[in-house]
Amino acid sequence: MTSSSSGYFIGFDFGTSGARISVINRNNDRAIEIDNEVHSDSIVWQKSCDDADEWINAMHLLLSRVPTEMLRDTKAICASGTSASCVLVEKATGKVSRKPRMYDYDVGISCFGLTAMDRLGKYAPSRHTAKARTSSLAKLISWHEEEQLYENNDGTDDNAEVLAHQADFLAMHLMSYGKSKKNYEVVSDWHNCLKLGYDVRKLEWPSWLKTCLSEAGISLNVLPSKVVSPGMPIGTVSPSLASRYDISKDAQIIAGTTDSNAAFFAAAGTCPTFGVAVTSLGSTLAMKVLSKSFCEDADLGVYSHRFPAFTEEDEVGEAWLIGGASNTGCGVLRQVGFSNDELKYLSMEIDPTKVSPLEYYPLTKKGERFPVADSEKLPILEPVPASRKDFLHGILQAITNIEVKGFSVLGKLGASPALPSLVLTCGGGSNNDMWLQMRENRLNILTQQSGNAERVKVRKAENTEASYGAAILAAATFYEIE
Repeated sequence: MTSSSSGYFIGFDFGTSGARISVINRNNDRAIEIDNEVHSDSIVWQKSCDDADEWINAMHLLLSRVPTEMLRDTKAICASGTSASCVLVEKATGKVSRKPRMYDYDVGISCFGLTAMDRLGKYAPSRHTAKARTSSLAKLISWHEEEQLYENNDGTDDNAEVLAHQADFLAMHLMSYGKSKKNYEVVSDWHNCLKLGYDVRKLEWPSWLKTCLSEAGISLNVLPSKVVSPGMPIGTVSPSLASRYDISKDAQIIAGTTDSNAAFFAAAGTCPTFGVAVTSLGSTLAMKVLSKSFCEDADLGVYSHRFPAFTEEDEVGEAWLIGGASNTGCGVLRQVGFSNDELKYLSMEIDPTKVSPLEYYPLTKKGERFPVADSEKLPILEPVPASRKDFLHGILQAITNIEVKGFSVLGKLGASPALPSLVLTCGGGSNNDMWLQMRENRLNILTQQSGNAERVKVRKAENTEASYGAAILAAATFYEIE
């Protein structure tokens, strides 16, 4: 796809606390990836994050605040949503038929969900991410166990229910707004469909999934009718929406992604090299690294997202975003009473090259998921030294050690390269320069032990907003291709 360098690209992110919009314009030279954020805005949920009407209202409110001159020259729009958040809608009207089930909805709270998990246990491959009790596939089957899905096998009944992930639902609204007959053909993406059981290696619905749904009495017509690479155009903005907000009638709607992957694009762009990683140091610790190879381990919560293909050449090769998340993180610092001022001045007194003798495992509560899976693992935050500086040193070092072990585990599971070359950092922890240096030092000890001569660099990411990442994704296929 080609485009002039002028024009704007809109990204939405719908998260747990609210919704955000970013508008960028882009330098047209793919070798010089420069994305200027020219407008951003956000709102918080008035009711709850699992209200589909509120999603739509938020989208309209945020669009209404974008300057008209930007909307008139909008080339593409993309949305990201929380992973495995999904909803059932009527095919004919697009109306919600079952209340959304969000990323953290655990089907195990009901007997219907437990039946769904039994079915997944019978058919899903060992350690597959769709076997999680919060996966979108588990939610789909449990919905059916509670009340049989309204569907028919030949797909001709317009009253049939279809599943849409949060990002899918928002994209469909952008394309169908104002149409009397919407005919909801759900188009989804590789990232959102991973936890629905989609085979992101063969790019197809696998045989085990088809058998599982058939045995449960569920038609395949409930699944998204098409699954494409994130960043691929899937349609154009509806005429009514274009007219209401004076958006260019040619504006493309782009296949979306999950919020965590959008945050990766925000930090690393859409053309990172293999070995680039992004670590989020928020309340918890999460990491993703771009790998040449696929790996997964559901027990550890490790799974691989296929990196988007923006050209036909990209389709030929494979690249994978491998991720894992620990329950440790900056939430522990709040729990033990460190204020922002304390963190700032005490960190300046810590020597990042010195090793603390304290051997902590900082958790806010019992249980760890990665780099070890141990639901009974207890926090270790003793002994507490008399010096607050020494206490902080011990905690930051311990979180650093968990991150280093996390990258080591990803390497042992098959990530390639086995260790990152660049770690971009987001979240509150990214503002601590001493901690950045400590983490870089520790990672380089690991690389030396592995015989790798290349030094790891740890840097603060310039932008980490998922809405900005979605906007970058909207722009990614609009480079001038020779």
